[in-house]
Amino acid sequence: MREIRYDQADGVATVTIDRPDKRGAMTYAMLGEFGEAVARAGADPDVRVLVVTGVPGSFCSGIDLADLAGRRPDDRGRPGGDGGPTDERGGRIPLLVGCPKPVLAAVDGMAVGMGAEFATQADLRIVSDRARFRWNFVHRGLVSDTGAGTWLLPRQIGLAPALRLLYTGEDLGAAEALSLGFATAVVTPEELPSAAAGLAARIAASSPFAVARTKQLALDGLARDLPAHVRATGVALAECFASADHAEGVAAFLERRPADFPGR
Repeated sequence: MREIRYDQADGVATVTIDRPDKRGAMTYAMLGEFGEAVARAGADPDVRVLVVTGVPGSFCSGIDLADLAGRRPDDRGRPGGDGGPTDERGGRIPLLVGCPKPVLAAVDGMAVGMGAEFATQADLRIVSDRARFRWNFVHRGLVSDTGAGTWLLPRQIGLAPALRLLYTGEDLGAAEALSLGFATAVVTPEELPSAAAGLAARIAASSPFAVARTKQLALDGLARDLPAHVRATGVALAECFASADHAEGVAAFLERRPADFPGR
């Protein structure tokens, strides 16, 4: 059985980390397959949402330390850590942040190290009541390896709560994740697949053309001033007005029917 599984149905691609005996720990080979699966979803016009998950009771417990120990120190770390795309200046972008599609993490079990980073990189997180997040890099003499923990996490939950988690490597449980806004919803393990599928379906019903630009604007807006952001919004809005999705959205409203967005 492949340890990284890719499934697709009804506009939703699901990438499953299937290594329960190691609690989803990633080897470098698995990480390569994971990156290929995310890139496949990002490039496929039929995919409107990407769901990243594990098998029941498992998400990703980080990098497999046995695999890591067999590598030279200069081969252990890469810019971005997880093989994400590069920007126009050659800088590495975290893998799930760089995916042009909305990314939903469905977490049941431990998300440790790189697993916590993947969850942080996702746009939204639905978790089971037994989910736990642990940015334990300081316990290994490291910093957050994809940059998500030190860049995105403070913006998601606030600087002080993020620094507490990063400095101590303590667990963030499901209830606190919800109260901090890190988790969108907390459900039972049995409810997690349907809850994730329901949210993914609601997102998939939106205009892919507009959703992709909304994601890019939201992420870019974290690092630029308001006038620059308003200018970028004007460009995106002009593109939307000229799109087939906008024409379909207006027609569907006037005809009192659900929209069937072509994604262009």
